[in-house]
Amino acid sequence: MIISASRRTDIPTYYSDWFFNRIKEGYVLVRNPMSIHQISRIKLTPDVVDGIVFWTKNPIPMLARLNELKDYMYYFQFTITPYGRDVEPNIPDKNDVILPAFKRLSELIGADRVVWRYDPIMISERYPIEYHIKAFGKIATELHDYAQKVTISFIDEDYRGVKSNIKELALHSFPSKTQTELSAKLAEIAHGYGLAIDTCAEKIDLQKYGIEHARCIDDRLFSKLLCCHLNIGKDKTQRLECGCVASIDIGMYNTCRNGCRYCYANYSRNTVVGNFEKHNPLSPLISGEVGEEDRINERVAKSCKNTQRSLFDY
Repeated sequence: MIISASRRTDIPTYYSDWFFNRIKEGYVLVRNPMSIHQISRIKLTPDVVDGIVFWTKNPIPMLARLNELKDYMYYFQFTITPYGRDVEPNIPDKNDVILPAFKRLSELIGADRVVWRYDPIMISERYPIEYHIKAFGKIATELHDYAQKVTISFIDEDYRGVKSNIKELALHSFPSKTQTELSAKLAEIAHGYGLAIDTCAEKIDLQKYGIEHARCIDDRLFSKLLCCHLNIGKDKTQRLECGCVASIDIGMYNTCRNGCRYCYANYSRNTVVGNFEKHNPLSPLISGEVGEEDRINERVAKSCKNTQRSLFDY
């Protein structure tokens, strides 16, 4: 079983204490986003958790406590974009805080376990194509010794709440032809620094530029890190273009305080405030407590490791 922590919220930044408490207790409770009174109880013990994928824009609250994860394999999806506070209002200064944090994390766990995400890419008067090319190159210059791969994607306005949140940014049209041209330039920069590059859940085929389709929840990476194969299939709950394998997400929508305008996981700022006010680091739920109307079901959890080695492993 792979744990996603989390596509729905920035657990490392805002819920680190809660997460480490859940690791200590060996389980977590997660509400079904489609049926809030349906709660899953998910084991978090090392015998069933094959790996954890952290999604974050700022892992600093976790850095001093990574030793508490010594019995787990994990890696980070770490987003660093060139946007200002008009787009990412609550992200600390990139140069002074976030880039040094990326480097420190990489030094602690290894460059193969910190994936740089430059996403989503969107075009506006303030952030034109030329801006992205220059900014991508600058960040690549800083991070190429601390990462092995960068993942890119393009803004998707179809998610609930995204279109209204980005309206004030006055984004320009971003057709696939322009996306392809920009991707080719970004690939040239990435490859020049020895970085692999792929796209997250994008339909366009960019393989001729050396850009693969990403698998952000990546069984191949975990197999390499764990030195054994994982018998795990594609995540059927994600979009067709998504290459991720199956995982269990322990986050909750409308709980991330980063406030990024492009975020699909937050669609009500008032709800975010309310959910965060109900956060208790000692609760098994990321927000609130179990109520009388709630029903808790034990989620089947088992390891997907296949420790038998084949001729092709040697």
